[in-house]
Amino acid sequence: MKKVITYGTFDLFHIGHVRLLKRLKSYGDYLVVAISTDEFNKLKGKESFCSFEERKEIVEACKYVDEVIPECNWEQKELDIKKYNIDILGMGNDWEGKFDSLKNICEVIYLDRTENISTTKIKKNYLLLRRIKLKSLKFLLITYSILLNQFQRSIINESTKSNNVYWLWRHRLKCYF
Repeated sequence: MKKVITYGTFDLFHIGHVRLLKRLKSYGDYLVVAISTDEFNKLKGKESFCSFEERKEIVEACKYVDEVIPECNWEQKELDIKKYNIDILGMGNDWEGKFDSLKNICEVIYLDRTENISTTKIKKNYLLLRRIKLKSLKFLLITYSILLNQFQRSIINESTKSNNVYWLWRHRLKCYF
């Protein structure tokens, strides 16, 4: 039986992860995925949206994966390769050359990443969207405050304009609710 192993955080599981795991599985009969623990991510200066347990559960649900193990430190790769009788270590090409020192104990391959998708890109887009929504909300609150102020002033004045301001205020806010 030919065994393959890969390592990663696998946060915000996406199509790029699925395609990587599918390609890795095609190199062997058994795929082991080592997922970085929350503690190890902290050492690497990374923070995940999902906890290790959640990421593990998600990756275990992928049909290409046979076993999931924790990745606790940089040094464990050589130990894992020996412990699990691994034939191939497969990584994304963003790690090109970083694990060539393990070629004396197994085959090391670097696969192309899926274009236009990455967890980093998803996180950046999420933060950008959040900023845009906050700005929109701020604009809405300011507009609401101005209209409410106008409405309150018109009621105090009890002028004939109060009815017009009320309908203007109601019409403008209707599009937001």
